[in-house]
Amino acid sequence: MRSYRRYRLLVPALLCALAALAARPTAADKEPGGGGDTGISAEVARLYEDAAVATQLYEAGRKEADVQRAKAQRAEALLDTQRRHIAGLNEDLGRIARAQYRGSGGLPVAVQMLLADSPDDLMRGQHAFSQTNLAVNNAISKSRRAEARLTADEARAAAEWQALEKRNVQLAELKSGIEQKLEAARSQLQGQADASVAAGACRGAVRLDQPESGFTSAWVAPVETYELSASYGSGGARWSSRHTGQDFAVPIGTPVRSVGTGRVVRVSCGGPFGIEIVLKHAGGYYTQYAHLASVAVDQGEEVGPGQWIGQSGTTGNSTGPHLHFETRVTPEMGSAVNPVSWLEERGVSL
Repeated sequence: MRSYRRYRLLVPALLCALAALAARPTAADKEPGGGGDTGISAEVARLYEDAAVATQLYEAGRKEADVQRAKAQRAEALLDTQRRHIAGLNEDLGRIARAQYRGSGGLPVAVQMLLADSPDDLMRGQHAFSQTNLAVNNAISKSRRAEARLTADEARAAAEWQALEKRNVQLAELKSGIEQKLEAARSQLQGQADASVAAGACRGAVRLDQPESGFTSAWVAPVETYELSASYGSGGARWSSRHTGQDFAVPIGTPVRSVGTGRVVRVSCGGPFGIEIVLKHAGGYYTQYAHLASVAVDQGEEVGPGQWIGQSGTTGNSTGPHLHFETRVTPEMGSAVNPVSWLEERGVSL
């Protein structure tokens, strides 16, 4: 699967924007007579983009939450280690005190001074004990400070993790709402496309808001995100002869792009390819985009690489939503060449 997502993760602003998008009525919700025949194509395109943004935000938020959860777990593990270390130091301090008490026979320091062989011996013993006691106490104090820092780190990581989880629940709800609207709009779009094919007459070009492409190459894949399905030259019961193109498994309404600069030489509705577009490119090659649900260009129009020329569907002889893409040496059937190799020669790897 290839993805060329171009969105940046502007989470706070987009979260608000997605809430507005999820609440926006689709063309399917509007009253009849409100231009739904053409509006549904644009609505599907918008919802397609909205759903892509929502999915990317949700996945990014989920990964970020996983990172914060791991931080909290690491802090908790370090905190447990630090607490065990402090407990060990306290035991050491207790052992020192008990050893001194046993060594002195349980006598107070004043009595020890009276019974000592010499004051120097007593002072040396007391000094050694005091130094040891001080060292252990300092170590305990240092460990306590470390424990406090770890406790604060753990609390921050846990709070961040919980906040992310809460936000991800909101994102999941928004994503679900957009996807439900998109599914309804896709069904309506395909219904209109099937009616056009049955009548043998296209509804005409439905102009879509073109995205900012920013392409630096002269050639691109015909769809942005996809899974490859039936390949060129494959055989089976679905075709009377070998498959003449490369199929891209994509949902209904997915924007279909011109793979390069060219001119629209055919827009037709009907026959085995359903709604189709054929473009002519430099060098005498042609590309075909078939089984569409709508078209966004007219015959004779000039197009550029990455320009949206229509939307995928499942019209004609199609077993499910996909784009059938062909490269040919003439605009007609029977002159196809391997589209995968053809695109690879132009720097596009599928």
